[in-house]
Amino acid sequence: MPRATIGIKRDGPDTVGLNAEQLREGLDALAAIEPGFAAGLARVGYPPPRIRERGYATLLRTILGQQVSVHAANAVWRKLEVIVGNPSDPHAIAAASDEQLREAGLSRQKASYARSLADEVTSGRLDFASLPADDEEAVALLTRVKGIGRWSAEIYLLFAEGRSDVWPAGDLAVQIEIGRLLGHDVRPSEKAIRALAEAWRPHRGALAIFTWHHYGAGPDLTPV
Repeated sequence: MPRATIGIKRDGPDTVGLNAEQLREGLDALAAIEPGFAAGLARVGYPPPRIRERGYATLLRTILGQQVSVHAANAVWRKLEVIVGNPSDPHAIAAASDEQLREAGLSRQKASYARSLADEVTSGRLDFASLPADDEEAVALLTRVKGIGRWSAEIYLLFAEGRSDVWPAGDLAVQIEIGRLLGHDVRPSEKAIRALAEAWRPHRGALAIFTWHHYGAGPDLTPV
């Protein structure tokens, strides 16, 4: 069977992001091989888990949240509940008219993205219960949805699927904090931290979560 057709079957809980124990184990392993990570961990402690619900609703909320506040995105979700029914059901979006989606607060572009997601799911081309086991293949499948780029796909895999080695190297905060933790004079590029991160497998997901935790830890940490 080709590798691309091999999926991860999910029959357990709807939330499977990296838990506190997994974060601790991954970060302890990294601290043992990189003094900069050990120092950062001693300085700010372990991050709390970042766990999202697996499936269609989380990716739809990602689309709704693009370039707006959390409050605004939640308001659109509530309007969708009133106007089209349960937004967590992709058939509700697929059946909604353009006028209904606009009335709920979706721009023309976001309505297109939401329809693309609903179509991928209702057609069976995107099955959240059986995503490819290979992270890159899963990213490729998720980014077939209009409006879902590599970063959004990686964040979904990390927070909702608990993929322990997902590495969102294009994230600005990740780049800043890796530079800070390793003592770089300038922020490393995405290409540079992708190369560096090969030594941090299979715990790069825990490290990404730690970089966001470190980034927001306090004003005494001057950005690179």
